[in-house]
Amino acid sequence: MLRTGIGYDSHRLVAGRPLILGGESIPFERGLEGHSDADAVAHALTDALLGASALGDIGRLFPDSDPQWKDADSIGLLRLACERLRAEGFVPRQADITVVLERPKLAPFLPAIINRLSTATGIPPHALNEGMGFIGRGEGIAVIAVAMVESA
Repeated sequence: MLRTGIGYDSHRLVAGRPLILGGESIPFERGLEGHSDADAVAHALTDALLGASALGDIGRLFPDSDPQWKDADSIGLLRLACERLRAEGFVPRQADITVVLERPKLAPFLPAIINRLSTATGIPPHALNEGMGFIGRGEGIAVIAVAMVESA
């Protein structure tokens, strides 16, 4: 049985933080504000996979009220979520991710981002698609992800 989930995440851009998207450090003057490393790509994909599996969401699995997740590597959180999916009999099969931003330009980083997401989820690179859009005045970044899992 195939199941589909949708994930969404957004964070405010702030000075003094690194910009991490899809596990990649992107050179930029601001980064995303958040309890973990604020990787909105990994967060949206995590939510999409958890939703497809009816296993809650990233906030329930890794609450920001728990100090162990402070500055956590979101690719690591994605891996943990995928382990949970597999333990419940689900296998990630495909994902489509749209990053909505004005800048920085992500095209040079897309192969590395897709590789990191593939490694973390087990979804083959050819089954991961990442597109780009734009957002307002460049004050933040939003990410929408759709993922499909199959029950084993």
